[in-house]
Amino acid sequence: MEVKIGIRQVSREVSVETDLSSNDVKAAVEAAVRDDTLLELTDSKGGQVLVPGGAIGYVELGKENPRKVGFGAI
Repeated sequence: MEVKIGIRQVSREVSVETDLSSNDVKAAVEAAVRDDTLLELTDSKGGQVLVPGGAIGYVELGKENPRKVGFGAI
């Protein structure tokens, strides 16, 4: 799933491709904002993204369906 995070006072958003479900991401964002702690997300390649909860402006959750690549039979 693609997660886009808008950070306050920053013109570019952070985009993360993660294997987490939308409910897991939502819970992590809510906890980080509520407790003013770091939002920690692991991307699909094993890298980590850390964003301070107080700096989060918005979070956009993409579709959970994996992207299909290649040619299929019609």
